[in-house]
Amino acid sequence: MASQALVHTVGKSTSAVRLLTRPTLPMATTPVGGMGPLVRQLSSGPPRRRPPPSNRANSAAMVFPMLRQNQRKTIPVNTVVKFVPQQEAWVVERMGKFHRILDPGLAILLPFLDRIKYVQSLKEVAVEIPTQSAITQDNVTLELDGVLYYRVVDAYKASYGVEDAEFSIMQLAQTTMRAEIGQMALDTTLAERNLLNTNIVNAINHAAEEWGIRCLRYEIRDIHPPEKVVEAMHSQVSAERSKRAQILESEGFRQSEINVAEGKKQATILASEAVMVEQINQAKGAAEAILAHAGATAQGIERVAQAITRSEGGHEAVSLTVAEKYVNAFANLAKESTTVVVPADANNVSGMVAQALAVYKNINHASPSSTKPATSRLTGSSDQAQALLQQLGSTKSTEPKQ
Repeated sequence: MASQALVHTVGKSTSAVRLLTRPTLPMATTPVGGMGPLVRQLSSGPPRRRPPPSNRANSAAMVFPMLRQNQRKTIPVNTVVKFVPQQEAWVVERMGKFHRILDPGLAILLPFLDRIKYVQSLKEVAVEIPTQSAITQDNVTLELDGVLYYRVVDAYKASYGVEDAEFSIMQLAQTTMRAEIGQMALDTTLAERNLLNTNIVNAINHAAEEWGIRCLRYEIRDIHPPEKVVEAMHSQVSAERSKRAQILESEGFRQSEINVAEGKKQATILASEAVMVEQINQAKGAAEAILAHAGATAQGIERVAQAITRSEGGHEAVSLTVAEKYVNAFANLAKESTTVVVPADANNVSGMVAQALAVYKNINHASPSSTKPATSRLTGSSDQAQALLQQLGSTKSTEPKQ
């Protein structure tokens, strides 16, 4: 009857509606019998219209309560027999004091004394971190956002250790991200996202340990540097590519010059080696020719010597040959119209022949193989000497006058 009267009052009077929608009414926080759902429904009312955000920080602050309001689970009502879903933990208070945490499955509660105060999800939750501004170590303002993954590991601490665990960890993630970016330069921030994510996760876990929450991972989605910084980065990339192209071109030219120089060097070395081999071969050929000529000369002299010593009249024949060559030499000198100095009297032909025979006589006496005296060798050559004198007399008339 009391509930029907309350509904009738709500339908008839607007003042009663205003009274029920006040957040300080005990009926809105402490359900009594079957009136609890109705009072909560009336007290909830339509969502208030919020003013448009002035900047990103205000928009982030306005979005967080809306997200919490949309994602907050409805607190179950004590109907004595309750079934707790899997991966959820229900915190029960008895007469306003913590009593126990209900595990998944069947649960029996005392009416009017037990109250389900908090419902904690033990699943992994993904929270979107809105865009915010941060200043790097080299004083560059960045705008970045991310996604935070966390899980409730202690339902008691998550319920009584912090007022709103999700909101608190979002704020902690934002402040930690600003602090970590402030310790890194722009290039390091852009190049080492994994290191930045790891540092943020470690910092959040260290601070959220008393809240019964564990941060599993944090991922930075987008990083937006200022437009001027982006243009400078593009210019730097273009300059770096031009530098690399010039370096590669110079390296190619340098390698080409080295290859040409190496080719010339090898050609010079090969040419000098060819000249050296040619000269060595010519020297070897000349040496072999000299040796062959000397061997032939020695062999001829040896045979002449053997013929002279073994045959009768050999020495006389040699004497005649020497005299003939001596006379022929003077005859050849007389053919040319030149003035020569001779070591003998050209008019005394017999003296020249005697001198030539004396030279041979001295050589023959110095040879140990001679066994006959010189006078005996010359006796058989008188006829040859007379003929030689006649030849010299005929050539005397052709000599030029001095």
